[in-house]
Amino acid sequence: MLHLDDGLDLRPAGASDAARIALWMAQPHIRRWWHQDWSVERWAQEITRQTSGEHSVPCVAAVDEEDFGYVELYRVRHDHLAEYYASDEHDWGMHLAIGDVTRVGRGLGRRLIRAVADALLRADPACERVVAEPDVQNTPSVRAFVAAGFVQQGELQLPDKTAVLMVRTRTTLEA
Repeated sequence: MLHLDDGLDLRPAGASDAARIALWMAQPHIRRWWHQDWSVERWAQEITRQTSGEHSVPCVAAVDEEDFGYVELYRVRHDHLAEYYASDEHDWGMHLAIGDVTRVGRGLGRRLIRAVADALLRADPACERVVAEPDVQNTPSVRAFVAAGFVQQGELQLPDKTAVLMVRTRTTLEA
């Protein structure tokens, strides 16, 4: 368990989290953007695949000891995103979804984004920036990243979407 700023916690997801993550991914506000409303079995396989490799780390976010969201942390150098911008070997990327619908639209996403980015920058001295690539049409997500200190660095035409490259730098952390 990683205790983040602002009363948030992040822990690695395990196969036992597959049912909750599958439920979250089936929520309309997530399904529209993630396109991963998979079965519990498929999510269990995906979590196992991710945890056995070096590409990404699936996590569950909690506030006041209540799980509310899914976060994937990844090294951009291991991701197709590295082909679409001038990435650095130490860049971290993040995907996140607030699965608990009672917590959507209350600023929790912004808090989580900022806390995760701060934790990554503190934990990895070689990392100068954390990036995200929400769909350009996902206005709530883009707004949350901006509110968390990320800066829009233009649009990227990815295979499955037009994304906004969002960047949080170490200088933002130190400011």
